[in-house]
Amino acid sequence: MIEQIKEIIEKDINPYLEMHAGGCELLDVDDGIVTLRLFGGCSGCPSSQITLFNGIVPILREKIPEIKDVVLG
Repeated sequence: MIEQIKEIIEKDINPYLEMHAGGCELLDVDDGIVTLRLFGGCSGCPSSQITLFNGIVPILREKIPEIKDVVLG
């Protein structure tokens, strides 16, 4: 699952976040809970929670239904 998540981040998520001078990386996967770190323009952005819940989470859950939750670390 870890390699799948890394590939989705690289191919589907980060290209979008790069348009906003940011990105994300995988920190951990534990019992279906994915922990990500936002960096660059996304780190500390007031809209980061919106980006997470309306952008990143749906993409990951669509491609890997076993994911229970996605949190920022």
